Amino acid sequence: METHSIPSENSDSTKSGTKRETFALLESEALLQGFVEAWKAGKLPKAEWTHAAHVAMAAYFAFDHAAAATFAIMKAGILHHNTSVGTPNTEDNGYHETLTRFWSSEIGEFVRTGHFASRLEAVRAAVSAFGSDRDRFRLFYSFDVVRDRRARREWVAPDRETRGK
Repeated sequence: METHSIPSENSDSTKSGTKRETFALLESEALLQGFVEAWKAGKLPKAEWTHAAHVAMAAYFAFDHAAAATFAIMKAGILHHNTSVGTPNTEDNGYHETLTRFWSSEIGEFVRTGHFASRLEAVRAAVSAFGSDRDRFRLFYSFDVVRDRRARREWVAPDRETRGK
C-alpha cells in the first residue's frame, strides 16, 4: 500500500473545528480502550465519530497490525458503525473506500515508522498530527474525491505527484 509523505501543516489537535470531547479518549489507556470497545460494539454515538476519532482508531489498530489488516479492520468497523447509528452506506453517503484506504495508509505509515513506546502514545501523536487535518487528501487528488461515486465504492489512487512539495 502506498504512503503519502508530506508533512502535515495542521498539527495542533486543539484547533477550532475539532470537538474537545473527542480528545477525552487520549487521557488514559482505559478511556482509549473504552472508546474502542464502544465503537466496535456499535454503541459509539454518531456525534463522537469525528475525523479525529477516525484518526485515533486507525492509529490504534496500526500500532500492532500491518497495513492491509489495519485497512480491513477500519473498513469493517466503519461499515458496522454507520449501520449502528443509522448512516446509510450509499453511492453518496456513508463509507468511502478511497478515503478509508488513504487515511489507513497515511496514519499506518506514521505509526509504524514512529517507534512509539505505547499504543496510547501512538494514538496521541497521530491525532496531534492529523486530527485537524481532514483535508490532507486534497494534496493528492485533483478532483473532488469526496463526492466521486467511483472513489466512494472502490479505491482510486492519488493523481497528483506530491513528492518534493
